[in-house]
Amino acid sequence: MSAPQALNAAGTVPSKRLFLVFYIGDERYALPATDVVEVLPRLPLKPIAQAPAWVAGVFSHRGQMVPVIDISAMTFGNTAVERTSTRLVLVNYRGRLLGLMLEQATDTLRCSADDFQPYGLDNRNAPYLGPVRKDERGLVQWITISDLLTPSVCALIFPPDTDADQGQVFA
Repeated sequence: MSAPQALNAAGTVPSKRLFLVFYIGDERYALPATDVVEVLPRLPLKPIAQAPAWVAGVFSHRGQMVPVIDISAMTFGNTAVERTSTRLVLVNYRGRLLGLMLEQATDTLRCSADDFQPYGLDNRNAPYLGPVRKDERGLVQWITISDLLTPSVCALIFPPDTDADQGQVFA
């Protein structure tokens, strides 16, 4: 499993990348900042009937309905703890806005993508769990946004539109 590489304006891979760090329980995870559109406080959500338990619901953001998934519930089956540091992070998921409920999403990390190494397990049930990096605080694992949702869940929370522009990320 290799770390995704983002090109800068000059067409080269920058030596250091910025990541948003968050927790699931006591474990640290990281999202590339290039995938983050906006970080919001935790907001009230409307539940989605018949959705998996880790689909937290939807909310309206600037006139657009945005589905939200709870990464803690998706990964380990425990809903995100309601803390002042729990954030609703909007990400670009394949050209659409997707909300992620993330615990303790208040820190960043700047490091080389090459610092993240495969952890030796082919986890087909959680392909979004990427390589890991060791530092003085322990391990941090890369979350790959494009691999978060299965096709059936994607169809559930992003039903086909008649209006092709609805739900598109224009940020």
